[in-house]
Amino acid sequence: MTSADISSGEVLTDEASGAVPTMLRGPATARKGPRRRRRVHSVTSEVVADIQDSDDDDSPRSVGRTTSAVVVEYTLATLTAVNLVVALRMLLDWGGLLSFVVLFLVSFICFHYALVRQSSTKELAADRMTTTLIWVIGALVVASLMWIFGFVALKGVKQLRPGFLVRDMRTAGPNTPGGGVLHSMVGSFEQVGIAAAFAIPVSILTAVYLHELEGRMARAIRFIVEGLAGLPSIVAGLLIFSIWPRYAGIHAAEALAILMIPTVTRTSEEILRTVPDSLREAALALGAPQWRVVTRVVLPTAKSGLLTASILGIARAIGETAPVLLTAFDSKFMNKNPLKEPQSSLPTFAYGNIRTQSVLQNDRAWAAALLLLLFVLVLFTMARWIGARGAKRLGRN
Repeated sequence: MTSADISSGEVLTDEASGAVPTMLRGPATARKGPRRRRRVHSVTSEVVADIQDSDDDDSPRSVGRTTSAVVVEYTLATLTAVNLVVALRMLLDWGGLLSFVVLFLVSFICFHYALVRQSSTKELAADRMTTTLIWVIGALVVASLMWIFGFVALKGVKQLRPGFLVRDMRTAGPNTPGGGVLHSMVGSFEQVGIAAAFAIPVSILTAVYLHELEGRMARAIRFIVEGLAGLPSIVAGLLIFSIWPRYAGIHAAEALAILMIPTVTRTSEEILRTVPDSLREAALALGAPQWRVVTRVVLPTAKSGLLTASILGIARAIGETAPVLLTAFDSKFMNKNPLKEPQSSLPTFAYGNIRTQSVLQNDRAWAAALLLLLFVLVLFTMARWIGARGAKRLGRN
């Protein structure tokens, strides 16, 4: 068999016996016997033929584009769902805003899926239904947050005055106008500040050990950190109170530090994973020891992310009530010394005033809650801004 015969690509089949072709035959052999030549089609030509014979349903569609038909489908689904829910409420005497919203959402999604399914394929209808569910869930989350913030703001804004921020409750009684939360703000800042001064360095060093060094104890330490992340806050307060059974701001800071460590550690470890390995490899290739790579390359690169993790840990601890109530209790007077005597904080101030029947004290509690909400909002805004700057420095969007 010559190379020309093989390159001709011809396969001979014995039509009389129906045998499967087992070899390539050249032109000389093809003349012997009643044989017919069949040319083998290449895979490329078959694929091209299949594409040309395919129907229009396999062509790509732009499912994310908003057209007039999409608007009509959403409008019809909305009107149908509203009419159905109103009719059910009238017939079955259902009341309440929550039941109306739940019934409307379920009816709207079902009707919208049915409308899209009538005019298109099942895949496109499922895509539209999934998109609708994502938008609905996102809108519900945003609406819930806005409702919480608006409710607390309406309750607390009437008591939130400049004098409320610069006075304590030394001269104010349950039904006496005046007083303020200065002593509670000082207590919160001292307790959270001491907790952060202890928890943040420990958490960052733990994250460096878990990700950069990966020593023998890494698995056990990671297990302990994950367990602490699910620890109830009141258990941390009970632990500190069982060791030091007296009220002081420093003990509240110790309980808050226990709660901050897992949050900051896990976030810092995720931040360290975002540092490119090429930076570490370049520093090691230049002969730098690992401790210098960590201190001069890894930590400066992840500086903004570690700061974000620290702020998230502070936001986690600033609103805790149970551990502070068990370890520092509460006070109506200013106590700047966290080492002795009970010390107030914003969460305990709000808790103590909301439990009474006095309208004035309830207003003070809502004002303290609004201050806490504003502090947490500022901390999360700072975390997002610092994180965005760090991502921009690393060249990520």
